[in-house]
Order: sequence, then C-alpha cells, then structure tokens
Amino acid sequence: MRPLTVVQILPELSAGGVERGTLEVARALVAAGHRSIVISHGGRMVAQLEREGSRHIALPVHRKSLASLWQVRPLRHLLAELKPDILHARSRVPAWIAWLAWRKLPAATRPHFITTVHGLYSVSPYSAIMVKGERVIAVSETVRDYILKNYPQCAPEKIELIFRGIDAAEFPYGYQPSAAWQAQWQQDFPQLAGKIVLTLPGRITRLKGHESLIELVAALKQRGLPVHGLIAGGAEAKKQDYLAEVKSRIEARGLQADISFTGHRNDLKDVLAVSNIVYTLSNKAETFGRTTLEALSLGVPVLGWDQGGVSEILQRRFPQGAVAFGNAEDLLARTLELIRNPGKPPQQDSFRLETMLGETLAVYEKVAAKCDFN
Repeated sequence: MRPLTVVQILPELSAGGVERGTLEVARALVAAGHRSIVISHGGRMVAQLEREGSRHIALPVHRKSLASLWQVRPLRHLLAELKPDILHARSRVPAWIAWLAWRKLPAATRPHFITTVHGLYSVSPYSAIMVKGERVIAVSETVRDYILKNYPQCAPEKIELIFRGIDAAEFPYGYQPSAAWQAQWQQDFPQLAGKIVLTLPGRITRLKGHESLIELVAALKQRGLPVHGLIAGGAEAKKQDYLAEVKSRIEARGLQADISFTGHRNDLKDVLAVSNIVYTLSNKAETFGRTTLEALSLGVPVLGWDQGGVSEILQRRFPQGAVAFGNAEDLLARTLELIRNPGKPPQQDSFRLETMLGETLAVYEKVAAKCDFN
C-alpha cells in the first residue's frame, strides 16, 4: 500500500477519550509510514502529538456557533494544499466544517470522507452529519445500534464496528506505581491513608454522576466504614459552576473530610491502581467507557451502571460489576460485597488497542484503494 496522507479533525486536543484515540491513530499512522495531520483548536496534547511524528494545524473548529462556518473556506484551501487521501471527522462542528469544505473540492481529487460516531448525540439534522461519511465508524455495539435506529439513511453496510481499545502493556495487570510516586501521593493526599478509596474518574461534568458517588459515600459512612471518595478529574472553565454545585452538595452532606478532588491529572493510571474500587456512574449511556476498561486491565474492580458501552465492557470482563441504572441500593450492596471480599477481576485480553488501530488503518487503506469491503 502506498503511503497515505490522513487528516483527522476534531475540536480540541485537551483531554478525553476522543482526543486520546486521535493521538493513538496518529501514532499508528506514523509507525506504518503514512503522513499524519491533525486539525484542531489546539490544547495540552499537541506537544505529544508532534513529538510522536504528526503535524498539527491550528484552526478554530471547536465553537458551536454559526461563526465557525467562516472556517469552511480556509479549510478548503488547506485541503487543496495538503492533498490528503483521507479526511476523518470525529465531532459534529468540525465534521460540518470539513464536509462543507470537502464537497466543493473537485470530485476526482478530493479525499475520502470518513466519520467516527463517538457519542449518542441528540437525534437531529445537525447530528446527522456524523453519518455522512463514506464509511462510518461506530466505537461500540451501542453506537452501531443508535445509528441504525435513528439514521435509516445510513446504509448498514457503511458502518464499521471498531471497538475502542487500550494497550495492555500500558495498563498491565497488577500494576503498582513507583515508590516515589506513592510517597508523593501520600504527601499530597494524606487523608487517604488507611482508607478504602472509591474513585470516580473523568472530567467534571453533570453527566458523570457525582451525586451518586456522594450519596454512596454518605451511606457507607453511616455504617461506620473507613471509606474515602476520590473525584479524579478536572473542571474546565465553563464547568466551574457545576464544580461549585458538587462541592456544595458534599458540604450539605457533611462529607468535606470524606471526599477529595484531584483536579486534572496526567497520571490517572497510577490513581486507578491505588484505588480499591472504581466507579462509572454517568447519567446517560456512554458510548464506550475507556476508564472502565483501563481500571479492569490493571486488575481494579469496577462498578458501573449497566448501560451503553460500559455495560458491553463489564458484561465481557467483570459482569458482577454491572448495576441496574440508578439502583442506589444495589450499588451500595455491590460495594459492601467488594469491601467484605476484595478481589481482582480476571485477567483478559479483549478490547486491545492494536486491534482497534489495525482495523482503523485497514478502513483507511481499503477506502483509499477503493476495495470491496466484503
């Protein structure tokens, strides 16, 4: 296969599963001898992207505003200059900008347009852009079913089911942080010493279910158990009001000494590894649930609502961790059972990063070569 030029476009490169997946695909493209370019508004992950051999081009393609349409013409000129083989859109606003720029390029020379549906978006003409790709990648069975149910105009044969994956070498079973890291951790969070650490990872947004963790910690404290809740993730500027709301709820329950915030961390693997139980309690079904898989890969038990992509992971790797959505009593009971009988989830080899990357690059190569996918 000749070397390809692949452009991935997404809002920003700050943090999150979409962003990490973009970097992983970019790294795989470079390793395979292809030319990798990412277009975004920028963010803290740009340095890593460029260090790993990809090119980053900054464009303000992140705003959910009609003003973003001003980027259509600059992007069209940029695509004409770059001459990519593949244009891969990973989010709705960038996808609209990319599609509007792409469709006015000469049909004979324009790149192949691919999309990945990362979210269970509101069903609307605005969201329908994510199924306009020549191929539409679904990151889980949950996403594939969502597309088939809500967008009948998307032919089933266009959909490529490619599960997200993680590198087992990066998240090895039984992993423990270094002595130096643990010493610093104990210095930063002395309140965790001797406690059963219950961790809710992820960015601080209303969807992540912090209220469920707060109520769980309150119920466990009433039983006299030495637990400590840990909210591992940062809050962006526009989420500060919600962060204040969460802290007010903690204060109202008298749990200021029993729940801590880590803020944004670059060492989430270490944080997960020193946790006793990890939780996934999103109010809405998640499309995949990357931190769920990371924790299980490390050998840390996970309890999460039995819905969406999280359910797909738990049912395959730790079925006793799947809790009926919103059932606080069952969540408490499962937590008590794990506290009484601590144990690691079994070591498994599903949802591998190398599989995800191989399948993604195969889609690029087949589309570029106009191969028959069957």
